[in-house]
Amino acid sequence: MSSNSFQVTEEDHGQRLDVFLARNLSETISRTKIKECIKSGGVKVNGDQIVSAHHILKTGDSVTIMYKKPRPLKLVAQDLPLDVVYEDARLVIVNKPAGMVVHPGAGTKKDTLANALIAHIALLSKQGGAIRPGIVHRIDKDTSGLLVIAKSDQTHMRLAAQFKDHSITRRYYAVVKGVVQHDEGVCDASIGAGKIFKKKMVVEAADGRRAVTYFKVIERFAKATLLDIRLETGRTHQIRVHMAHLGHPVLGDRVYGVQSQLIERQALHAYLLGFIHPVTEQYVEFKADLPEDMQALLESLRAES
Repeated sequence: MSSNSFQVTEEDHGQRLDVFLARNLSETISRTKIKECIKSGGVKVNGDQIVSAHHILKTGDSVTIMYKKPRPLKLVAQDLPLDVVYEDARLVIVNKPAGMVVHPGAGTKKDTLANALIAHIALLSKQGGAIRPGIVHRIDKDTSGLLVIAKSDQTHMRLAAQFKDHSITRRYYAVVKGVVQHDEGVCDASIGAGKIFKKKMVVEAADGRRAVTYFKVIERFAKATLLDIRLETGRTHQIRVHMAHLGHPVLGDRVYGVQSQLIERQALHAYLLGFIHPVTEQYVEFKADLPEDMQALLESLRAES
């Protein structure tokens, strides 16, 4: 048997017990197994046995879970194409293509960015665990764009701290359905897991966490709009959920919007990433051009307009 203990932070206040554990053990144990542990009395909050997955946590709570450790995934090096935008002794900036998962997980064992990283880069941070070497943050499988990869544990922790305090600059290009009327705006609406489809996020969920998305119109078309989007927070599917909430889902998004004949995936690209370099302590910024499929999408929309 294995055990893990966690302290509930102010940011996690008000979360359901099963959601909290699922987020903290996403690469270790499945959500189904977590619920089984809770029902069988394998989870304690502040030393008391809890058998309800819906138990609401408070800041400062101590959570302990006992579970049978599953067979660990083994990360295999694969010589996959890796678009390196920048590299130094401490970190790497990569431009992830759409269609590539960041690291192995349920249903995905290979052909991920992590598989490519260990084939191309000798030293990577171990902070993320065995199947997430060097990976400080993630973007969705069908979102393209920039990620920062840490080569050392110290670099990883310093970058992670910037993500936690929301000081990282993250900007995206998104093509959304419909004509956005306001030149710029903000969506400040909490995001959490849905009650029925747990992998689908919703706004104002019971376990929702604060999420803030800023957008600015770059170009309008007859039935679509190109936006420049800046994230203050980084919740799961944040841009996709917020834009759908505003009535302008990302084109090609089959989960929160509708598929498009003009692009085979969500039209979302992480084009800019900026942060304080962990060693030089100077602000650095990196950009990645729009991939070909999004360029073709814009050309088609302009032709239609």
